[in-house]
Amino acid sequence: MTKQFYCSHSDLHLSSILCSRAQAAAVIRGSEKYPDVLGTVLFYQTHEGVIVFAEICGLPDVQRPCYEGIFGFHIHQGTDCEGNMKDPFADAMQHFDLANCAHPYHAGDLPPLFGNKGLAISAFLTNRFSVDEIVGRTVIIHNNPDDFATQPSGNSGTKIACGEIKSLIGPCI
Repeated sequence: MTKQFYCSHSDLHLSSILCSRAQAAAVIRGSEKYPDVLGTVLFYQTHEGVIVFAEICGLPDVQRPCYEGIFGFHIHQGTDCEGNMKDPFADAMQHFDLANCAHPYHAGDLPPLFGNKGLAISAFLTNRFSVDEIVGRTVIIHNNPDDFATQPSGNSGTKIACGEIKSLIGPCI
């Protein structure tokens, strides 16, 4: 018996998509308290939805059993990564939410990032938004995992890093 190792109903081929040019990207930078956090989040529009690919380094590396680095990861509705002394990314505002849904059904509620010695790599497909709907918004990494229950934002703690989502479509300059 031969096993099928792909979804025959889908035209989605991850390797070829990730080798193509993303339609949007966010350059992630840590707050003053987390200056080592750096990375990129890429957004690829497909017929099946949006593929989100994140590569983040410099995440806090907590080496305690049962408390390894799991980080909340969201798109927020704000348009920049400015803030104040209490919240360095206050202008990122709340989770991006197209349909006025409760948490964890906001369009901007994403799977958590799993840190591995300070590095996290994640790729997933979502149909909660299109690339056009998130350009100009922000991506936030929180210091705690999202519990996917607590209202309004999943008890994910402090915003430790932020990036503004910018379109990559158009003429190269």
